[in-house]
Amino acid sequence: MEKKESRKSTPEQEAIRAPLLELHGALLKLHKALLDSEKIVYEKNVGPIQSPNHFFQLLTSDPYFAWLRPISQLIVAIDETLDEKEPLTSDSVDSLMQQSVFLLVPAQSTGDFAEHYVAALQRDPRVILAHAQVARHIGSGKPLA
Repeated sequence: MEKKESRKSTPEQEAIRAPLLELHGALLKLHKALLDSEKIVYEKNVGPIQSPNHFFQLLTSDPYFAWLRPISQLIVAIDETLDEKEPLTSDSVDSLMQQSVFLLVPAQSTGDFAEHYVAALQRDPRVILAHAQVARHIGSGKPLA
């Protein structure tokens, strides 16, 4: 098993990482709220989901859930950025914050994701609460350009 090199963390690096870590946690909660909400709608409109494995298969291959992929990809991008061996830069954090704004602020976003996301916000208070948590963290680093 390959041993990961430990990164020496400076106070400056921790200050740069902190807003991204907070956003990451909030996005995970939002992602979970969206999954739970969509599962309920799917079971109401299409039929029961038989097992967690069946749900995973639907999430990864059924067009019904395809609209969720952009938020999943954003979470992965944050994971990858946080795991890089090179020091994190304010520019990389700002870029991910901008992606979050573009994706999750309904006035900034268009297309399939935006349409489904607004519908989830309108029907499920858990999604609204999770969205509010993400919104608090967007831009908690440097001011966005």
